[in-house]
Amino acid sequence: MTTMTDASARFREFKMPDVGEGLTEAEILKWYVQPGDTVTDGQVVCEVETAKAAVELPIPYDGVVHELRFDEGTTVDVGTAIITVDVAPGSGPVEEPPPAATEPAVAAAEPEAQAKDKPAGRQPVLVGYGVAESSTKRRPRKGTSVPGQAQPAAQAEAKAAVQAELNGHGTAAPAAPRPLAKPPVRKLAKDLGVDLATVVPSGPDGIITRDDVRAAVAPAEAPAPVAAPEPVVAETAAAPAGAAVAGARETRIPVKGVRKATAAAMVGSAFTAPHVTEFVTVDVTRTMKLVEELKSDKDMAGLRVNPLLLIAKALLVAIRRNPEVNAAWDEANQEIVLKHYVNLGIAAATPRGLIVPNIKDAHDKTLPQLAEALGELVSTAREGRTTPAAMQGGTMTITNVGVFGVDTGTPILNPGESAILAVGAIKLQPWVHKGKVKPRQVTTLALSFDHRLVDGELGSKVLADVAAVLEQPKRLITWA
Repeated sequence: MTTMTDASARFREFKMPDVGEGLTEAEILKWYVQPGDTVTDGQVVCEVETAKAAVELPIPYDGVVHELRFDEGTTVDVGTAIITVDVAPGSGPVEEPPPAATEPAVAAAEPEAQAKDKPAGRQPVLVGYGVAESSTKRRPRKGTSVPGQAQPAAQAEAKAAVQAELNGHGTAAPAAPRPLAKPPVRKLAKDLGVDLATVVPSGPDGIITRDDVRAAVAPAEAPAPVAAPEPVVAETAAAPAGAAVAGARETRIPVKGVRKATAAAMVGSAFTAPHVTEFVTVDVTRTMKLVEELKSDKDMAGLRVNPLLLIAKALLVAIRRNPEVNAAWDEANQEIVLKHYVNLGIAAATPRGLIVPNIKDAHDKTLPQLAEALGELVSTAREGRTTPAAMQGGTMTITNVGVFGVDTGTPILNPGESAILAVGAIKLQPWVHKGKVKPRQVTTLALSFDHRLVDGELGSKVLADVAAVLEQPKRLITWA
């Protein structure tokens, strides 16, 4: 006699986790498994990109992959099941679950009165969104239709009113119900300046989707001639994001993941912290000679030795001499928080956008240890493997714009930090040295700082100390 296996116990769902702090969504970049593949507890099954970094997700089950719920390139809300695993393969046929679980049409067509009779559970409250009535029935997967499902009268009426307004045939009802949308969609609408009441929903049960919001801000396109249609980048599979298509006058690139988070952070920083930037041009010839000497030092063998290493060390010395600069502004408590440690951030340009991982407790590291940490940080960032934890808790940052041939700039503070040092290109320039004009290695440093935390005197002292160390690197010993 064949034993039937309970499907609810046999198939385990793995949900999109919050791999950062308070993240609401992530994009599936790549699947490493397919249905039918055997997986073990701890095996990486996919790579996702959050607003902070690309992260590999391990599966917490042993078994066989039953289903991948989403394709690569899909953005999925945190808490949504993305993969199911058969944890008891070969244990016999699966017992058919009740019709309500397998027939979406039946579940969706459940009478509204019957749903009201069910006891109401605790409703989660998200700050800024309030409590919204929600159905207990499972929402059909995206792209599936529900035969015979009737849209609630209030939603249908609101949808028709909005559509009439958009078509110029009428106006929306003054007391329309609150538009249905998930928190990430509401945030997207807020960022784009879209009033959800004017958006025509296309999701199940009248729910507004991301595509609906984007469609509301997309300009109406005139019909293209049949003989020569306008190329659409989004539908050109072979074209990478941002690649120009022959004949196209514009290219639209979705802002998401790291780039979206960086944009929001920079805007918030620029309009929250009062920035002040000071500049100094310095002769770094002796520092460049020291770099060459360290490259051949046996204690530095196998380590990355470059000017950035000594610039980082110079900044750490300047912070130790001026500890008040290493602070943060606590707006909620109206306090200045002095940091007795330095998590030194290094701005890194990656294919996914600008990220700022930091070296934890950089102030306690010897020069070889700092070189090792800096090398690992840069390599990990270039490979796109920087973790969210590596980008949290920074206290001060260095951005090396000199690698692009730029002399200097006015950098924007990394949110929550007190200062950022920009390092320009190091070039041979005519310089007065010992009373004579000689070619010397010269660079320009720029220090931006939060004027709530750092006044002009303190900022000037820090920048002057960094310059002094780079001009006379022996101060790394005398000032230590």
